[in-house]
Amino acid sequence: MKASDLFVKCLENEGVKYIFGVPGEENLDFLESLRHSSIKLILTRHEQPAGFMAATIGRLTGRPGVCLSTLGPGATNFFTPAAYAQLGAMPMCMITGQKPIHSSKQGHFQIIDTVDMMRPITKFTKQLVKGDRIPSIIREAFKVASEERPGAVHLELPEDVAAETTSHLPVPCYPVRRADANEKAVDMAISYIKKSQYPLILIGAGANRKLIAKHLIGLIEKTGIPFFNTQMGKGVVSEDHPLFLGTAALSDNDYLHCAIERADLIINIGHDVVEKPPFFMTPGGFKVIHINFVASEIDEIYFPQLDVVGDIANALWQITNRIITASHWDFSYFMKVKQHVDEKLLERANDDSFPVLPQRIVSDVRASLATDDIIALDNGVYKVWFARNYRALAPNTILLDNALATMGAGFPSAMAAKMVYPERKVVAICGDGGFMMNSHEVETAVRLKLDITILILNDSAYGMIKWKQEGMGFNDFGLDFGNPDFVKYAEAYGANGYRVESTEQLKPLLIRCTTTPGVHIIDCPVDYSENAKVLTKELFEKACII
Repeated sequence: MKASDLFVKCLENEGVKYIFGVPGEENLDFLESLRHSSIKLILTRHEQPAGFMAATIGRLTGRPGVCLSTLGPGATNFFTPAAYAQLGAMPMCMITGQKPIHSSKQGHFQIIDTVDMMRPITKFTKQLVKGDRIPSIIREAFKVASEERPGAVHLELPEDVAAETTSHLPVPCYPVRRADANEKAVDMAISYIKKSQYPLILIGAGANRKLIAKHLIGLIEKTGIPFFNTQMGKGVVSEDHPLFLGTAALSDNDYLHCAIERADLIINIGHDVVEKPPFFMTPGGFKVIHINFVASEIDEIYFPQLDVVGDIANALWQITNRIITASHWDFSYFMKVKQHVDEKLLERANDDSFPVLPQRIVSDVRASLATDDIIALDNGVYKVWFARNYRALAPNTILLDNALATMGAGFPSAMAAKMVYPERKVVAICGDGGFMMNSHEVETAVRLKLDITILILNDSAYGMIKWKQEGMGFNDFGLDFGNPDFVKYAEAYGANGYRVESTEQLKPLLIRCTTTPGVHIIDCPVDYSENAKVLTKELFEKACII
């Protein structure tokens, strides 16, 4: 068969259902092979959102999502999605084209060393130089992308290699079991927990994997130890659980940190060093047990006293089966903090002032959606509000990026989520700045007939940076812009456009849009004055309850 046919068969062998991207002439053999396959090509309007969509497929399924570009400028447009997947631990495979490598007569037109470019931000990058090597290299790339810690891989397929003839076949896929945690390390963890008086459980990004939630709930309910999470650990255990204290959306000085400061032991499950730290360790302070697939990385604020390395679900199962609750554990202060946090997070949730306050937006979005429905957040200051105030009730129902934290990823991520879970409601929540970075994909969403809602929080500025600018004492400068008429913009693409003109309209409009087929874009004016009032002044002046 042709090498490009073999390449596509290897992708089918890996369970690939979609390829997102923008093909070029260097991909034409591959494109023809794809035409005869079971894989669906999702043509996007730019390579960057194609990469974000592929990464989200990986995030939600645990199997690498795939994206495609040509050489040169197409490949360079994958650089940000590669970093997004790599830092966010999302398995993704990028395929880029290249000019013929065995007999090129075009000089260096559009040619850059894509493999070398991708090396610092991927787990694996390789140029295919012979058709017979395709099966083993694809199997290795997908295996590496999926292994803990998951991330991005890259394959370059030159057009003359794609056109070769080969008699090789795909390499069979076999499951790889992760090693179990060491029994002595588990024994030490149990000893640490039993000796502590004020233990807390922290759920990080690495805990957002299959099977972990079940065993984590078992540990929490057997021991009664309260828990909190990081932004990317939201939803692993339902945040309606009576022992949930809150989300550490800020690194320090939130009401939740009163409980963290009282703890003498933190059982840190799935910590990922790329996330903003949910706490700062100091010599002589609380102890930390690091439970993860990989050993801890030590820095000046994170130096755990014990590593339990291996399959997280297995480690939790071992601890839960063997631990005995201790009568000296004292969670009374933690529950006082929980009550205080819960009360604070409800403040202004029903405020009718207009433009709409972030607290009201979070409240109305949560009230509009069911347990398994999904929100996908772009990056802006509203992400902090949603991380703090939004109750995630199931794993991977709030898709946010607290790793690369790139703007422009929210809407494409929501599109991919809708493709994985067509039966669920999906809402993309974007700032006006982030939405406009990939707003052209509205055409893609309309073409794919996705039922999706995009909520644009409109302040005609880069609001996160304005908040930081104000907080650091700088003058208001250089961060304001104009926007198109988002209602007409939606209609120009064949989508449905709406403008919120009073706060009372928001919730009914969200319910209407999420229950009506089609692509819906809601332009919602937002009042970010609460950033300075709450996230800066109130928290800076807070005092922990006694």
